Amino acid sequence: MSDGVPMDLVGVRIELPSNQPIVLLREKEGRRFLPIWIGAIEATAIAYALEGVEHQRPLTHDLFRDSVQAMGSTVERVVVTELRDNIFFADLVFSTGDSEVHVSARPSDAIALAARTDAPLFAASQVLDDAGIEIEDETKEEEIERFREFLDDVSPTDFGAPPPAS
Repeated sequence: MSDGVPMDLVGVRIELPSNQPIVLLREKEGRRFLPIWIGAIEATAIAYALEGVEHQRPLTHDLFRDSVQAMGSTVERVVVTELRDNIFFADLVFSTGDSEVHVSARPSDAIALAARTDAPLFAASQVLDDAGIEIEDETKEEEIERFREFLDDVSPTDFGAPPPAS
């Protein structure tokens, strides 16, 4: 069974005028983007991972990554599996030796963990069909550039998180 469409993590941003954080995924071999509205804490966790912020003590997603590794498992992939009643669902796929385990997770938590483990991201074809946004080639590069500029200027405190402790 296919895991779906391979995706790239573009980043997180604040959607205006609602001030709601979103994580943005982009189809690796296509023109569709998948915006997923998430909570401020999860947005901060993803932003910290993308920025390479290190803490003296592990945050929740760092602790989870370290626990998975300590048990001899790896995060093989994250799959955004479903969109039901405007709620996204995802699976974390773990590997321990010869076996694979699928664990249901919120996409925001799964993506935060994937950002810390370099696990590949996928979205079910139906999810992309239902919620994907296609951006034309001539505007895609401009949109990506604007989003990158936003990411260059954004910090986790923009999502309401306290600055990282040193």
